[in-house]
Amino acid sequence: MSFAHLFPFAGDEVRGAFSGLELLATAVLLLDRTRHITYANPAAENLFALSKKHLIGHRPAEVFTEAASLSIAIDKAVLGGATYTEQELELAVNGRPRLHLTCTVSPVDVKDATLLLEFRHIDQQLKIAREERLNEQQQANRELIRNLAHEIKNPLGGIRGAAQLLAMEVTVPELTEYTEVIVHEADRLQALVDRLLAPHRRPHLVSDVNIHEVCERVRSVVLAEFPRGLTVLRDYDVSLPEFRGDREQLIQALLNIVQNAAHALGGRIAGGSACIVLRTRVARQATIGKERSKLALELHVEDNGPGVPESIRDRIFFPLVSGREGGSGLGLTIAQTFVTQHGGTIECQTTAGRTVFTILLPMGSSREGQ
Repeated sequence: MSFAHLFPFAGDEVRGAFSGLELLATAVLLLDRTRHITYANPAAENLFALSKKHLIGHRPAEVFTEAASLSIAIDKAVLGGATYTEQELELAVNGRPRLHLTCTVSPVDVKDATLLLEFRHIDQQLKIAREERLNEQQQANRELIRNLAHEIKNPLGGIRGAAQLLAMEVTVPELTEYTEVIVHEADRLQALVDRLLAPHRRPHLVSDVNIHEVCERVRSVVLAEFPRGLTVLRDYDVSLPEFRGDREQLIQALLNIVQNAAHALGGRIAGGSACIVLRTRVARQATIGKERSKLALELHVEDNGPGVPESIRDRIFFPLVSGREGGSGLGLTIAQTFVTQHGGTIECQTTAGRTVFTILLPMGSSREGQ
């Protein structure tokens, strides 16, 4: 889309010449022939949280990090001599979370400007599409795991029973040790199978849940496990009402997330600087999946650890994926399953020194009987 009709004159100052762009709700930047920004409208200042002073006179690559896709979009518009739109563009400014945008680059022919860049947010559309893909993948994963766990469970019981019978017949102490190993490993695998099957229990202990009672229960358990070097701070919105849910499942979901954070803070715990924050907020008119909820609970678990390894960031909720040695890779999978069964979502944003898990739960309706 070209905005050249908004400024058919070229002799005025930049701000006056492009005054028509001041009223637009979409963010607009204008570039000169050397690709330096010559104009930014108020919507662009709001979107990028930067004033004109920090935008004008700079190239986009100097303002944004990871701006390769934007440079490619500009190149295509220039080479083609026509408008080009990049549908999925990620830009970051000053270390803040990435912005998910569409960018339309239009050649213009006016004083001090040869290119017009228009940016629009697509966070919500991407969020919905991402959640749909994750839900489909989770369902397939859960079905696969459930079938696999059932296939393992029956022969495992037979192996354990045979080992116990064999132990009764063996009289040589050295050989008894072998049967004990078989029984011990069979029990360990049985516990793993039980954990794989546990998330498939639908919520049935539905009652009124006070999220702060859930947080306090989890806080006490984690502090008992890590009595020194770890601080768990509270940042509660006490106005949050109770809602209907399975209290034990929610405790388990939150406990898994907080314990996961605590284990990631091992180095800081040893140094006495580890910190986890439990934060609750009200979210009004929240979109959860494709549904709109008038009132929702936002629960944040924030830690000051090293962040989730980049190699597994897109797979942290997958079963058997763990970022630490000896981890089962089931804690976050179970947490996500329990949250999903309550009609909610769980997301993770992570950078070095700050990781935030956000649980969003609808509070407006009962989910009893599901």
